Amino acid sequence: MKWLIAVMAALVLLAQAALAKEAAPLAEDPAVEQRMVKITEELRCLVCQNESLAGSQADLAKDLRQEVRELIKSGKSDDEVREFLVSRYGDFVLYRPRVKPVTYLLWSGPFLLLIAGILALMRYLRRRNRQLTEAPLTEEERRRAEALLK
Repeated sequence: MKWLIAVMAALVLLAQAALAKEAAPLAEDPAVEQRMVKITEELRCLVCQNESLAGSQADLAKDLRQEVRELIKSGKSDDEVREFLVSRYGDFVLYRPRVKPVTYLLWSGPFLLLIAGILALMRYLRRRNRQLTEAPLTEEERRRAEALLK
């Protein structure tokens, strides 16, 4: 029985080794790799869309990270690298799009919604306060209240 368990364990280990992937190659220069990670953390993966380019495992993201490495090695600044990707894929690639006329609503929208919400709340509270003002009791209501209190 022990030999059967040992064979099963060996088969599981062999299967895991066969399924293991090779580690992704890193840049030879750690400074280049660090700049690449910093830049790609602010960029959106075009395939996954909810992941940064730095964290995505999509093939396109890997290719773009390699492209960023090559741009950095060629002496481009961080802004030039970002501008290159924006010129290729548009503002969509940026997690924080630039403030310009096309994105004014995007940047100001949350504040406008907050102001509208505060105004609606103030209006509601004023109406409610007007409805809660005390109305004088009628003579019948006064008599009933006095009867209940006795």
